[in-house]
Amino acid sequence: MKIATWNVNSLRTRLDHVTQWLTENPVDVLCLQETKVVDKDFPRSPLEDLGYHLYFSGQKSYNGVAILSRSPLESLSIGFSPVVGESIGDLDEQKRVISGALGDLRIVNLYVPNGSEVGSDKYQYKLRWLSVLRDYLQELLTETPHVLVCGDFNIAPEDRDIHNPVGRANHIMASIAEREALEKSVLSIGFIDIFRQFNPDPGQFSWWDYRAAAFVKNMGWRIDHHYLSANLVEKAIACTIDKTPRSWEKPSDHVPVVVELS
Repeated sequence: MKIATWNVNSLRTRLDHVTQWLTENPVDVLCLQETKVVDKDFPRSPLEDLGYHLYFSGQKSYNGVAILSRSPLESLSIGFSPVVGESIGDLDEQKRVISGALGDLRIVNLYVPNGSEVGSDKYQYKLRWLSVLRDYLQELLTETPHVLVCGDFNIAPEDRDIHNPVGRANHIMASIAEREALEKSVLSIGFIDIFRQFNPDPGQFSWWDYRAAAFVKNMGWRIDHHYLSANLVEKAIACTIDKTPRSWEKPSDHVPVVVELS
C-alpha cells in the first residue's frame, strides 16, 4: 500500500497537477492539505474518474484537508472534537484535521498551523493546536495500534531538515518551542518519523520558497511528514520525496511524500 501526503496550495489551481501525478503515481491513498475550497465546490469528477473515493473538509480561500482513497474509508472523522470533545474551543473552526480507517489502519491527515512568526498570536495558536493534537492522537491509539499520521506539519524537526539552520532557534517552523511541541505531541507518545528511518542524509526537502530560485538551489525545508505508530513501523518498506511536480509550471511550493507499507 502506498500513501502520499501533499500540500497542493489550492486544489482547483493545481487540479491538473494532482490528476497528472496520480495518473503517473496511482497511490492507494493521497492526503491533501491547503485545498482552499469549500465542500460544495470540491472538484469531484476528475478525481473520481481516476478511481478515488473522496473525503474532504474545506473552507474558502484558506486551509482545507482531503483524503483520496481507492478503497472506501470507514469511521470518517473531521476535526478534533469528535475524538477529544468540545473543550477544544475554536480549534476546529479552521479545517485542518481529517481521518478515516482502512481495515485496521487509521490514517490521519493534518495541516498544522504555520504560526506566522515566533511570539505572535498565531504562534501561540499553533502551540495550543499541537497540545490538543497530543490528546487526539493518544485517544486514537486506544482504539487501534495502527495509526499513520501525515501532512504538512510546518515544522522542521532537526537542523538537517533545513538548508541553512543558522538562526533557526528564532525562526518560525524551527523554533525551540515548536520542536518541543512536536516532540511532546507526536514523538514522545510513540510515533516514528518514518522518512528518517530510510533517509538519514541532510539536504532532502519537501518545501521550497517561491523566491530567490530556492528550488533550483535546493534551499528548502522538510516540513511534510509521515509518522507511524510503533506497531506499524515494521510494515514500512520505503518513504520517498517526489520532487518532480515542483518543476512543473505554476507548481505548489510543496511536493508529495510517499510511504509504502507491506
